Amino acid sequence: MNRQQLRPVYIVGIALNAIAFTYAVTNGTWLYAGAFVFVAVYLVVRLRMLSADT
Repeated sequence: MNRQQLRPVYIVGIALNAIAFTYAVTNGTWLYAGAFVFVAVYLVVRLRMLSADT
């Protein structure tokens, strides 16, 4: 995949993790919520690295 195809994948991944985080917090499962935050932060960093290269 090239950079233009990866950008929407990262954005969708961040959005899905945000939704999953919201559900985890409302259900009180803080361990899962922490995992979703960790993955979302990783995806944001990867997206920023992708944007910085262009």
